[in-house]
Amino acid sequence: MRSTKMLMMVSLALAAAGAWASPEEAMNKAGCMACHTKDKKLVGPSFKDIAAKYKGQDVVAKLVEKVRKGGSGSFGPVPMAPNPPDKINDADLTEAVKLILAS
Repeated sequence: MRSTKMLMMVSLALAAAGAWASPEEAMNKAGCMACHTKDKKLVGPSFKDIAAKYKGQDVVAKLVEKVRKGGSGSFGPVPMAPNPPDKINDADLTEAVKLILAS
């Protein structure tokens, strides 16, 4: 009984935080698509270029951290702004990175 209540509370908290948004919805809401597209360079690299650069590497955690902190140098001189959890939560960001790497 107690574990059922806990599971319900966790599920409701995740739903309220938007953790079940599709990766595309989360990226649109967070503003990722203002600088990135699926298949061509805009301000930042395309998802296709990101996937090609990291193909075969286990880099999800590394890229989640990179998106969180922002920075420059990997794809050119234009820096990427930091993306705090209030812009995109950890679960959605992780799923978005996985989707990008699968491009």
